[in-house]
Amino acid sequence: SFHKQRDIIIEGSGEGSDKEQRKKSSFNNNNKLRCVMLNAARLDYDGRIDLEKLKASVGGQLTRYEISKSEKEVLERVEGHEVVVNKEMPLGGDLIRAFPPSVRLICEAGTGYNNIDLVAAHEKNIQVCNVPTYATDAMSHMAITFVMALSCSLVPQAQSLATGDRSYLTQCHLGSLPHFELTHKTIGLIGGLGTIGKRVTAICHALGMNVLVTSTSHPLGPLSSSSSDSEKDVVTVVSMDDLMTRSDFVSIHCPLNESTKHLVDASAISKMKPTSFLINTARGSIINQTALIQALQNKTIAGAALDVFGEGSAPPPALPEDSPFYGLTNVILTPHIGWQRMESRQRVVDTCAENIVTFARGDPTNIDMETGRPRR
Repeated sequence: SFHKQRDIIIEGSGEGSDKEQRKKSSFNNNNKLRCVMLNAARLDYDGRIDLEKLKASVGGQLTRYEISKSEKEVLERVEGHEVVVNKEMPLGGDLIRAFPPSVRLICEAGTGYNNIDLVAAHEKNIQVCNVPTYATDAMSHMAITFVMALSCSLVPQAQSLATGDRSYLTQCHLGSLPHFELTHKTIGLIGGLGTIGKRVTAICHALGMNVLVTSTSHPLGPLSSSSSDSEKDVVTVVSMDDLMTRSDFVSIHCPLNESTKHLVDASAISKMKPTSFLINTARGSIINQTALIQALQNKTIAGAALDVFGEGSAPPPALPEDSPFYGLTNVILTPHIGWQRMESRQRVVDTCAENIVTFARGDPTNIDMETGRPRR
């Protein structure tokens, strides 16, 4: 069972350097941290996740809330806790600046942490950590699932059958629907040299596909994607324009930041082949939604598959009832489920526990609060 109220054990003064604060944030076995989960239902919506490792990391002192609906609720619930576990919920600057001095660590239970105001956290001497690789397999499998479903028009077939239209079954062919092999097709991965992009690359190579990637850190040209020198393990770093023009599938794997918001805009989409597909499992705002809807309505591209959409970070805000997406037959929509496989959800909770133990030892968290970037 989860404790709902506890006595205050420690309080941070909110003063001193990061180094001093890390020293003050270290605990020995005789001290306990108290942890609050602000929106546990985002992780454990089906009651199948084991929280024992997380509880053990704070000596059993874990408070669980399924959802926190307002900033007022958040402030009430973090009171008296040193550790806050959050999943994708925006924690803005004003909110963090109002946190009580007990809060010393925010654990983002996921990879992206653009939902947390790091400047405000730094001002309050609150450390932040994330879990960068918990869903590498889940997210790469999601992208490949979209690729394979689009290549054989799996969703339109299922939609027709669900509405009572059995024509594809009775005629024993798909008519004009796309249906093609993936061997020798080209996939372009925007931000494809990250952890997930590299895993997608490995699977695409196994399927016989050619892989193009964009990169802000590597020069244009061939680049080995593995420790071998085999020609089949080579990806080609290209410009954004080149990737959009040459790819049969364009899949997004970059983070959302100021330079990537609306990176895939009307101009970029206009360069795509009319037979190509756009896949987004990263963040919705990387694509200009209006431009994509117009391209799908005008059929200037073959289709899209979106696990994220809209202008939010994550999870995606629900689409309005009158969203043009609902009237389109050439788009697949899923509600940000790429990371939600059972194994990845358990992994992210367990890794949060490990991050808390690291913090309790007085070691630096995996995000550098001076730069806002991951530690290498």
